[in-house]
Amino acid sequence: MRGRGCRGAAGAPPLLLLLLVSGLSWSSPPPADVDECARGIDDCHVDAICQNTPTSYKCSCKPGYQGEGKQCEDIDECDNEFNGDCVHECFNIPGNYHCTCYDGFRLAHDGHNCLDVNECLFNNGGCQHTCANTMGSYECQCNEGFFLSDNQHTCIHHAEEGLSCLNKDHGCGHLCKETLEGGVTCDCRLGFALAKNQRDCILTCNHGNGGCQHICVDTDEGPECSCHPKYRLHTDGKSCLEKEESTLELMKNNVTSPIADVDKRVKRRLLMETCAVNNGGCDRTCKDTSTGVHCSCPMGFTLQFDGKTCKDIDECQTDNGGCDHFCKNTVGSFDCSCKKGYKLLTDEKSCQDIDECSFERTCDHTCINHPGTFECACNKGYTLYGFTHCGDTNECSINNGGCQQTCVNTLGSYECQCPSGHQLHWNKKDCVEVKGFLPGNISPKVSMRCTKIDGVDKCYLNCPSDVRLFPGYQDTYSVSCGTSSRLRSRLRKSNDSALLDVATVRTSVTFRLNEGKCSLKKAELLSEDLSGIISEKYSSVKESFHYVNLTCGSGKQVPGAFGRPAPTKEMFISVDFELEANQQEVTASCDLSCVLKKTEKKLRKVIRTLRKTVHREQFHLRLSGMDFEVAKKFPRVSEHLADPCGLGQEHRKGKCVSCSVGTYDGRQGQCLLCPNGTYQDEEGQITCKPCPNFEKAGSPKTLGARNMSECGGQCLPGEYSSNGFSPCQPCPLGTYQPEVGRTSCFPCARSWRGELTTKHPGATTFQDCEAKVQCSPGHFYNTTTHRCIRCSAGTYQPEFGKNYCISCPGNTTTDFDGSTNVTQCKNRHCGGELGEFTGYIESPNYPGNYPANTECTWTINPPPKRRILIVVPEIFLPIEDECGDYLVMRKTSSSNSVTTYETCQTYERPIAFTSRSKKLWIQFKSNEGNSAKGFQVPYVTYDEDYQELIEDIVRDGRLYASENHQEILKDKKLIKALFDVLAHPQNYFKYTAQESREMFPRSFIRLLRSKVSRFLRPYK
Repeated sequence: MRGRGCRGAAGAPPLLLLLLVSGLSWSSPPPADVDECARGIDDCHVDAICQNTPTSYKCSCKPGYQGEGKQCEDIDECDNEFNGDCVHECFNIPGNYHCTCYDGFRLAHDGHNCLDVNECLFNNGGCQHTCANTMGSYECQCNEGFFLSDNQHTCIHHAEEGLSCLNKDHGCGHLCKETLEGGVTCDCRLGFALAKNQRDCILTCNHGNGGCQHICVDTDEGPECSCHPKYRLHTDGKSCLEKEESTLELMKNNVTSPIADVDKRVKRRLLMETCAVNNGGCDRTCKDTSTGVHCSCPMGFTLQFDGKTCKDIDECQTDNGGCDHFCKNTVGSFDCSCKKGYKLLTDEKSCQDIDECSFERTCDHTCINHPGTFECACNKGYTLYGFTHCGDTNECSINNGGCQQTCVNTLGSYECQCPSGHQLHWNKKDCVEVKGFLPGNISPKVSMRCTKIDGVDKCYLNCPSDVRLFPGYQDTYSVSCGTSSRLRSRLRKSNDSALLDVATVRTSVTFRLNEGKCSLKKAELLSEDLSGIISEKYSSVKESFHYVNLTCGSGKQVPGAFGRPAPTKEMFISVDFELEANQQEVTASCDLSCVLKKTEKKLRKVIRTLRKTVHREQFHLRLSGMDFEVAKKFPRVSEHLADPCGLGQEHRKGKCVSCSVGTYDGRQGQCLLCPNGTYQDEEGQITCKPCPNFEKAGSPKTLGARNMSECGGQCLPGEYSSNGFSPCQPCPLGTYQPEVGRTSCFPCARSWRGELTTKHPGATTFQDCEAKVQCSPGHFYNTTTHRCIRCSAGTYQPEFGKNYCISCPGNTTTDFDGSTNVTQCKNRHCGGELGEFTGYIESPNYPGNYPANTECTWTINPPPKRRILIVVPEIFLPIEDECGDYLVMRKTSSSNSVTTYETCQTYERPIAFTSRSKKLWIQFKSNEGNSAKGFQVPYVTYDEDYQELIEDIVRDGRLYASENHQEILKDKKLIKALFDVLAHPQNYFKYTAQESREMFPRSFIRLLRSKVSRFLRPYK
């Protein structure tokens, strides 16, 4: 048994070993592989790709980099004899590259070749007449009788009389300049060189790449063109064509065996799959790798499925390219632009609303900014015209201003006047016969009461109504009570002579306190103080005035003036008094002069008493029934902090704002509604005005009445009464009344012969009158002839069936009669001598349409050694076959003088140019039938040492080719900043580098930087 077992064991060792090995393998598996790449413990270069292997890892550089993987460096694809296959400029970037083209060219779809841009297809290249495209550029050409101006875009008339430099009789190829000695020298436009004969101009490679599509080399005879190695020159000597694909020539081999033929095919295949042959079939970049060629594309392109072809990425298809508004795809890139009223920010993607209200000269009065636009508003009593301007409204032209008798227009307002024997009603429009006093007819007199109790004087100035507050700087204020003599004289004009037979005594006094603070605050007086003041028993002074004006300020103030007071602790209180003496006080023993002397004596007594009370803080005001203290010598700090806002204001949302109409400053930290029986039609007041005839009329409709018409109880439109209050009766047939609170109605016709009547009593407008014809806009109904008459020049009427035409606002007028809208009212003012450093040349009525048949002349005469730079952002003139309206700029008024600019067409593309003469005479002229928006042209004068730099900038086509650059020339804020620095270079330091970057696009800064570097290069 032992023997068999041993033999068995000895006979089966391979099987046993296999089982043993298998057993060992299952029980002890090898250790798991560690993925060094995933765990980040590899030492591959940052620009390499880590690939895990069963026992280790390997590193290989990314496409566009070279090295063994642990060290990788960028491949400069541009650093070879083929310039990265770019025909113009190649820019290397980490791991890739991209091609760009010179100005006047665009990148082809292959991303390498450059094709000519036809600038004439966009806005005629900006040429005024004819645009001719050339390789890499374009030329503007002029019609017969014109020649091209220095700016290379606009055309100028030939002088008809005499010879001058402009007639080209001197043989200059491009430009001629008159010397100080009276001679002539020739000059060339930018990008051209003067020939040896000093007359002709030779094209150089600096202008449109010399007309060459690829490579340009300057020679004595002019540019010489050649092509990229992968292209051949066209027969025109300028264009370049791709070479035909050459066939692969293999070396001849006499071996004919099958093995040799296979070897040939393998060699041929391997030879074809290298970047050395046909760029490996790659559209752009080719790289040889161990697995064959690897193709890649520059930025802005994507590799197609064939692994060879590059296709332009339309970035606009994805999230609009990141553009806020508009996205336009270009070869290898894209451009963003904005809607009108917005500007592109320096990230060249985001759009920001242009705040037109931040510009100078946007609106005459109030500017309101809106997203993408703005609107102008005018103060009360003014009318908007020309979109941004405000002119005085002639209210008297609108139904006689509602006046029953005479209407007199004033600046920003108007007033009604009455004939002899009549006075103005409280509604300020009707005239009533003088038979005593009407409620509200005469302003209540201002009374002054002073009492002396226990040897101490206390004074009270009582103003029942006609109170007006004029807040000044900080604690300065002025309060007026009553009606001044000047206003009373205007209201009494043409009235009864007895009312005018008065003498006014005026006096002014100023009290100085060594220390104090103006403080018009509510005062809580004790009942005994009030009873003492009211009581006749204790009165030491008792006087009444027609008008008092009190001004309080820290620092001596001119009454009514509110400049910034001097920093002093002194306080001044000035009071103006007006008192009238009537001839009825004159007797046989005391004539008018005697009466005036007595009045002056009483005033002196008042002033002496008042001086004592002011210094002792015993002087108070009662304004419309509320008591106020005038000032405090030593105000407490807590009082100052408790009310941070001035008089007539309240604290709202962190700001002090004036109390609105219908409210008043109750000195409780907030504005209060006017109580029943009062109203307030002005902002920033501390009291409310009493409603006229309030006791008889009943309660007003609501609290917070904003004008007299809201006081309530007044006759409604279509009604009238003897005093304007209820009970009222309807206007009889043949009359109408559009306003409230009136004492009469207007007749439909000027005579009472019953020629016009109304359909029913109580008519409210003239349209209710049964006129014999319905007049259209631009006409008015003549109630005497019963015909429609065209509105005369200077007036307009936008509605049907009116019996008047409205006068144009301010100093404006219309081009013709029969105008229907205020937009047809135009300001004709223009011309004059302009400033020495910066300014505007502006068509009359801009931005509204300029008037027809107008002529304007300006002159710019800079200081010595300064030149003129002009930017025309846009100009709008009617398009006509013959020049009707035109703008011309030349040295003098003579048609033979040196002309800088002339145009008679609309030109929306901006252009900048320097003056050909050191001073400019500018004329704008319109014919009798034309009108358009016109122009607003800024200019600046600069040091002539910068002449070469400025001309280099304004003559560069890149300044106008980019839409973003064009917007800069139209941006008033940016142009102002540029002109500010040009006029006064020291102002450059006002703008930080960050501000400059935020103001201008990067492309614009690059353009300027290159120009400045070239200008400064001789000095480096």
